[in-house]
Amino acid sequence: MTEVIFSFVIATMVLALSPGPDNIYVLTQSLTNGTKSGVATTAGLISGCIVHTTLLAFGVSALITASPKIFFGIKVLGALYLFYLAFKVFKSDSQITLQEDGETPETFQKKSYWALFKTGVIMNLVNPKVMIFFLAFFPAFIWEPEGNTVYQFYVLGITFMVVSFVVFGSIALLAGLISGYIKKYKSIGVFLKWLQILVFVGIGVFILL
Repeated sequence: MTEVIFSFVIATMVLALSPGPDNIYVLTQSLTNGTKSGVATTAGLISGCIVHTTLLAFGVSALITASPKIFFGIKVLGALYLFYLAFKVFKSDSQITLQEDGETPETFQKKSYWALFKTGVIMNLVNPKVMIFFLAFFPAFIWEPEGNTVYQFYVLGITFMVVSFVVFGSIALLAGLISGYIKKYKSIGVFLKWLQILVFVGIGVFILL
């Protein structure tokens, strides 16, 4: 068991560090709103994994992916939600002022940590790619196929969440520190606004295709 968990931790770290929709989204939130906002986003994204773990442990994921209509509906719902988020950013003030943690400039309209957390959870839950990933990745690390697989899936799921939170949290911390250095550039707010739009649209297209 120990060797399997260790291998799983290494594999999860590599996957979490690989450029992907989730860590790019955490990066943009941290650059735009500061480290704490990035951590709140990370907490939301990671919390959604417990739902995917539960679906996997009790076989629901396999049933959903076996139904093309249900699976396609989830994909469309997820993409539409991300396109909606992109539209909200597009309609927001383009003059975004970067904020360091603890500062409250009058011109800065910042989402609450709870709002960022909820967005992270929803983004994770409506992304069917996460469901497929869990379904394909986790069974390879079951150390006792004839034993209690529900227990084993939860052990793997919680391990995945902890490792991913550490990696994504580190990304949020580093990006938050960088934001303090780049906030002196007046045009950076507009750049980050469009970067967020591209990230949302890109993830949505990624889900559909």
